[in-house]
Amino acid sequence: MTKRYRWWILTLLTLATTLNYLDRIALTFLAQPIRLELGLDDQGYSRVVAAFQTAYTIGFLFMGKFIDRFGARVGYSFAAAWWALASMLHPFARTPLQLGTFRALLGLGESGNFPSAIKAVAEWFPVKDRAFATGIFNAGTNMANIIGPSMFVAISAHYGWRACFFVTSSLGLIFSIVWYFSYYTPKTLDSQGIEIPQEPPMPWLEALGHRQTWGFALAKFFSDPVWWFYLFWMPIYFYDVRHWSPDDLKWALPFIYFVADLGSVAGGWLSGYFIRRGWPVARARKTTLLICALVPPLAACGVLAPNPVVAVVLFSLATAAHQGWSANLYTTTSDVFPKRALASVVGIGGAAGGLSGVIFSALVPGYIVPLLGYNPLFLTMGCFYLIGLYALHKLMGDLKPMEA
Repeated sequence: MTKRYRWWILTLLTLATTLNYLDRIALTFLAQPIRLELGLDDQGYSRVVAAFQTAYTIGFLFMGKFIDRFGARVGYSFAAAWWALASMLHPFARTPLQLGTFRALLGLGESGNFPSAIKAVAEWFPVKDRAFATGIFNAGTNMANIIGPSMFVAISAHYGWRACFFVTSSLGLIFSIVWYFSYYTPKTLDSQGIEIPQEPPMPWLEALGHRQTWGFALAKFFSDPVWWFYLFWMPIYFYDVRHWSPDDLKWALPFIYFVADLGSVAGGWLSGYFIRRGWPVARARKTTLLICALVPPLAACGVLAPNPVVAVVLFSLATAAHQGWSANLYTTTSDVFPKRALASVVGIGGAAGGLSGVIFSALVPGYIVPLLGYNPLFLTMGCFYLIGLYALHKLMGDLKPMEA
């Protein structure tokens, strides 16, 4: 029963991550009518994005601690209800300031997704399967980008852009209820079959005192902004530089994020395959991370491609590599840290990635794009993964568990 039930839990995690990203990308895909109606230029749009990113960064710290304190059941249900209600406020925005405020509230709630999901995977899956499980639920980030464009086009065409947020927020509230009544923490037994009591959550200062925490956080700092940049600015790039319409993006974005889905699952599977072949965990994870880190510098050259189809193919490889990287990077926390610290450590790393996202995917593009265009941003940020991998290698070392 327990082994079968873990796949139901994984299904819910994938659904939640999909809903989380549907709320997140709605602004990106609906940017054209929203910008026109609310009078947003590039800098105004970047400030709205920064409001989300800043709140998302702060929220990671508190959500991680909250989830370790109250568990994945209560923590995830609370976070999902929060972000759904925040999304429901978006249709009432009449000024850029109101929109930025609602995006900030959304960011606070959405920061609970990954700490909750990583904790749930660690509680339900063995080490050899965790990266694969993470790759599957992480694929929900791309499922949103696959189904979102067509869904948003259809809804906005009939009912306007505001209705899109009502639909996604309603689904989030339903998930919050289903998760609360579905999830439970499986018992941990010792060698004699006696239940091991759960330990209290690890304090922040204790977590920050470990170099492994900083290794994970720096790897997130140098990789998350690339994903955020693609997520928030790639549609704008196609609108403004390639002069595409929303109908053009209806095929391009689903293709890009379908390939990203494949990268997420394949990246998670690959490190598990290496482990089943007898590789040490550290070698398996780091080899997979290296493979993923080598792709984005080349794929970013899509910004130089005169043929837009070639650009789409290269960008899809970049997103696939990121998702494979992300599945394995998140899993390194469950390789190293005890379960009582997972959500807090993921929260600290997520905050580092969010801070970097504020800088490199929210604020900087708003000033660089009008002056120099998109090329320097795509090409420079494609190299960030190699820096992040070096930091992880030096600080997380052999990925040995801290506690038995």
